Amino acid sequence: MRESNNYPKNDPRILNAWASYDWANSVYNLTITAAIFPIYYEASTKAAFGGDMVVFFGMKITASVLYAYAIALSFFLAAILSPLLSGVADYGGKKKTLMKFFTYTGSAACFTLFFFDGSNVELGVIAAVIASMGYSGAVVFYISFLPEIATDDRLDDVSAKGFSLGFLGSVIQLLVSLIIIFNHGALGLTEGFATRLSFLFVAVWWVGFAQIAFYYLPNPKNTPPEQVNLFKKGFEELLKVWKNLKTMPNTLRFLVAFFFYSMGAQSIMLLATIFGSKELHLETSKLVGTIFILQLVGIAGAYLFSYISKKKGNKFSILVMLVIWIITCMYGFFLKSETEFYIMAVAVGTVMGGFHLSRSTYAKLIPADTPDTTSYFSFYDVMEKMATALGPFSYGLIEAITGNMRNSLLALAAYFVIGIVLLSTVRIKRGEIKT
Repeated sequence: MRESNNYPKNDPRILNAWASYDWANSVYNLTITAAIFPIYYEASTKAAFGGDMVVFFGMKITASVLYAYAIALSFFLAAILSPLLSGVADYGGKKKTLMKFFTYTGSAACFTLFFFDGSNVELGVIAAVIASMGYSGAVVFYISFLPEIATDDRLDDVSAKGFSLGFLGSVIQLLVSLIIIFNHGALGLTEGFATRLSFLFVAVWWVGFAQIAFYYLPNPKNTPPEQVNLFKKGFEELLKVWKNLKTMPNTLRFLVAFFFYSMGAQSIMLLATIFGSKELHLETSKLVGTIFILQLVGIAGAYLFSYISKKKGNKFSILVMLVIWIITCMYGFFLKSETEFYIMAVAVGTVMGGFHLSRSTYAKLIPADTPDTTSYFSFYDVMEKMATALGPFSYGLIEAITGNMRNSLLALAAYFVIGIVLLSTVRIKRGEIKT
């Protein structure tokens, strides 16, 4: 029999603990997906194979295309798996348990990346895929706590706090890693070994600080009857939510709009350093400097768009972000200099910081007081993961076909345009009444 969750909302300890998980897991997003690992991957594979082409399980493929495909695969697999697990989490009271499982799995994969030296590209790609699945798998359960622990008027602020803590924590971790890398000689280390130490650092940071959230976040009170197949029940819960969403046109249109603009945003976030390295031939130190720009500007962007949302509403705030994304893509297509790349980084960091409004907006669109928050958020999560899979895949495919990474930016701009068209038809209010 299902029991309602009876813990109080807006408890400062719980809200702070929830936000602290962004501090814990964002180091993966920065060091592994955006900063050090992509640069290390590009340099180490080029050194090992003597050029841009690598041999992956006997197949020759461009290293950057392989990386884009690997990221796409990881999110595609997570998108298939998470709806089932989210239904199980809601019905079986396993939300925090599954959040832990994916966290530990992702952390272990980051640890494994320490053994990737460029020549064993299979190990590096497989570990990167598993780490990505661990990160994305944990996030759906993490985000689904938000409407359960905060009232409607606090959703945007709490979400912004999590984003800002994530930006700040990841910058601190990256800075320490870079100090070790850039001073590897004085420490008696090779540059490659010092770089791989940063992957171990991510693993320890992620799993260590996650314990704060694991300790304070409440355990759902759902208790399934005996002899119930939770995996089967997970599908049933998911089907029930899908039937509800079909009667909620605003929520469904928002999810589709979110899907399209996420394809563009996630691709840029994941592949920015690869673009700077391959198209502009920027040095590692300059690429890392760009990442710092993204993170620091992102902190300001999180609060800026939260403020705009309070004044003009979530819809207006997100539409402004999408317009800036389109301008950024077109600007990136024509940019030629290092200075122009930094200007683009400032724009990307600003709108990247405001991306948190998507999750808090969706929290306002699901039915109030629903016990199935994880199942509802699984649809949000599936849209985001499929977007994160198809965005980089299309980015890599266009590069593979045309031989020019810049052409991929035009496709990303088109995704933002579609997002604007769809979002303009959405009315954003809490707990949409079914029609």
